[in-house]
Amino acid sequence: MTRSCVGHLLLAAAIATTSCDRPKQVDLIVYNALVYTVDSAFSTAEAFAVQNGRFIAVGTSTEIQANYKATETIDAHGKPIYPGFYDAHAHFTGFAQTFGQADLTGAKSFEEVVDRLKAFRTEYPNTTWIRGRGWDQNLWASKAFPDRKKLDEVFPNIPVYLVRIDGHAAIANGRALKLAGIQSPMTVAGGIIEVKNSRLTGMLVDNAMGLVASKIPEYTASDLTQMLHQAEAACFAVGLTTVSDAGLNQRNIELLDSLYLTGTLHIRNHAMAGLSEKNLRHYLAKGPYVSERFTVRTFKLFADGALGSRGACLLEPYTDVPTSGFLLSSIAAIDSAIARVAASDFQLATHAIGDSANRLILNTYGKYLQGKNNRRWSIEHAQVIAPQDFEKFETYNIIPSVQPTHATSDMYWATDRLGPERIKGAYAYQQLLSKTGLLALGSDFPVEHINPLYGFHAAIARVDQNGYPNGGFQPENAISREAALRGMTSWAAYAKFEEDKRGSIEVGKKADFVMLATDIMTAPEESLRGIDVLRTAINGETVYRRD
Repeated sequence: MTRSCVGHLLLAAAIATTSCDRPKQVDLIVYNALVYTVDSAFSTAEAFAVQNGRFIAVGTSTEIQANYKATETIDAHGKPIYPGFYDAHAHFTGFAQTFGQADLTGAKSFEEVVDRLKAFRTEYPNTTWIRGRGWDQNLWASKAFPDRKKLDEVFPNIPVYLVRIDGHAAIANGRALKLAGIQSPMTVAGGIIEVKNSRLTGMLVDNAMGLVASKIPEYTASDLTQMLHQAEAACFAVGLTTVSDAGLNQRNIELLDSLYLTGTLHIRNHAMAGLSEKNLRHYLAKGPYVSERFTVRTFKLFADGALGSRGACLLEPYTDVPTSGFLLSSIAAIDSAIARVAASDFQLATHAIGDSANRLILNTYGKYLQGKNNRRWSIEHAQVIAPQDFEKFETYNIIPSVQPTHATSDMYWATDRLGPERIKGAYAYQQLLSKTGLLALGSDFPVEHINPLYGFHAAIARVDQNGYPNGGFQPENAISREAALRGMTSWAAYAKFEEDKRGSIEVGKKADFVMLATDIMTAPEESLRGIDVLRTAINGETVYRRD
């Protein structure tokens, strides 16, 4: 071997050549870029080569162009490139279904909600139910839950079902309540059917929602497929190449699988099966399912509800209302479910918001994980943690899967719910990071916006889109830009046992990447949410390009 060939083999990017004289043919070369590899050293490069959907070389533009020739080349013109963004906790299928519903996000009053429903009814006059999602009473002057009276006046003959922004409460009109058989006050374990002055207000919280939701006709496979295409396109446009689709039923998992098998969908999807008795029996018998773009190896358990609807289970009562929230299942049922997953090869991801719910799950996880382990179980949200419980994440190797925009969405009212002392253990991302060494970052969309740069901004600046509050909300729990980027790439992949496949731009890994108009590692904080995605690629193939 000549000294020249040895020099080629010792390139920092581990470039391998088969000949000193002839460049190797590849599918794609990207050069003249600022490439954040997000490898263990957080190194940068200028170029890479892709063959058969994988990175086969990463280095300088000169090195790559000297040693490879490609069917397709991309001159990045100095633009930054990152590993494809990964949303570690989303509701991709749920987001898809919002394309068939009224968008109530950001409504400043219940009157505005009703006005949007009127417009929706005009646009879709043949729908048999009026469905909507996104209302938030914390944006209204009264900050009180709505009442169905206005819905009954405007829509007396068609059922209406409107889900709150967090997905843990809904309001139904009289027609919908009647179809669900709710005609008088009822008790529901793990839920609330609100009654005021001996009258049903239409408000349903957590498990009570299913009484009405179960009566709504399901979307046809054809309709849902079309919605999934719309959702996928929206994700690609913001740089997402992988989503973790939390809490699916068997029907939706089977539909997704069929769409991936036929090549109809392309976004990578790590689906979490909702932890129901039906799903447990079915998927525990089948075992984990891993394919090129679709994976089912995680169960999603709900411990409690949401802080915004006061369903989060707290150790002490809410500061603003004399209730401590509630668990969605009995302690015995939660323990039994966790034990069954522990005896399998599946991962477990548990929704826990309140400090009581988090303590219960941390302790129960610990009971079955028994110290250090590599099961990579997670607590989704990990939103309010008692001071003495943070160390349990480290003790049992539990991954905090958090959504930074939750902090900046909830900060306007969270202290009212929790009080000035308890709020210090809420949305404590840096404190969690210091215990675990990693965070898996997501958005929880459609609860929050799908754009991962919103989460990046919230994680590092702890402010909303308007820069409020000055100095940031609990700024001591902001994380660094490097940590935020790792959280939405390599750490998110690690959380799903996918760190050898993707999450960084390294030789041998899947060639998923995103090109942005401006570098998020150096751009002013106030500009981060407005940075455009120029290109999104999966396996080196462009799935989105901004013209």
